[in-house]
Amino acid sequence: MSKEEKKETAEKTEKTEKKTAKELQQEVAEKAKQVAEAANKVAEAAEDDTKENEAKGSSEEGEKKLFGKKEKKNPFKEKFEEMQDKYMRQLAEFENFRKRTDKEKSQMFDQGASNVLEKILPVVDNFERGLAQVPEDEKESAFADGMNMIYKQLIKQMEDLGVTPIEAVGKEFDPNFHNAVMQVESEEYEEGVVAQELQKGYMYKDMVLRHSMVAVAK
Repeated sequence: MSKEEKKETAEKTEKTEKKTAKELQQEVAEKAKQVAEAANKVAEAAEDDTKENEAKGSSEEGEKKLFGKKEKKNPFKEKFEEMQDKYMRQLAEFENFRKRTDKEKSQMFDQGASNVLEKILPVVDNFERGLAQVPEDEKESAFADGMNMIYKQLIKQMEDLGVTPIEAVGKEFDPNFHNAVMQVESEEYEEGVVAQELQKGYMYKDMVLRHSMVAVAK
């Protein structure tokens, strides 16, 4: 085969390949167009069907209301409502349990704290007795001043924990807070009023830590 014949054959082959590629592109484009049209038709048909079902449902609902027919209950909805009711009941029970547990823990803590604080009260009493026995000429001494500072610090710590002294002298006798050990003659206080405090009483929050030991006017 001559060079010219080979060149002519190559040109024909190239034209054929280009034509074939173009035809393939056209065919692919045509197929894509057909698929898109089919998809649109399916979507339109689905939309029409949905509208028809909605219209049918509305019509049936209207007929049921017109003829007094009861709407059929949805079993899944009933099951959901049942589970929701159980959940809310269990949630309420858990909340009550949590509150009860917190209250019991608080009571146990307060009981334990009151037992410890009650054992400290004799130390406070001894501090007060010791400071009361300091002679007047020694109350400004470094030792007395240091003891007084320690006593005030101890009282401050107890107050921070919720310990407060019970008011006694000049108050009407109350067996809930006072422990009467004697009766005394008094010109200052009326009968039934606390005239002397023999031992200081204390409260821990709303509990009596120790009753005040008192003498009541008669």
